[in-house]
Amino acid sequence: MDKSKPVDYPIDGILDLHTFEPSEVKDLVPGYISECLKNKIFLIRIIHGKGKGILRKTVQSLLRDSSSVHSFRTASEEEGGWGATIARLKGK
Repeated sequence: MDKSKPVDYPIDGILDLHTFEPSEVKDLVPGYISECLKNKIFLIRIIHGKGKGILRKTVQSLLRDSSSVHSFRTASEEEGGWGATIARLKGK
């Protein structure tokens, strides 16, 4: 991904990390959460894939450390199974 250009990514509550480099995740996830809150989206799905679980652990660590996250869980099979994480954000 060309870091010199801003990415126009839809803020719809679903963040698919397959289109990003793993090194971008630590900045991307908190930024996406912030944008979701601005758009009054309080339930989000982050698709990180199954793989070896490294990206899932990173995502869940970021969610755990975020003061904007009320709770999170591994997605149900219908939501993507252990290849995705569902997070409930704190609303006002």
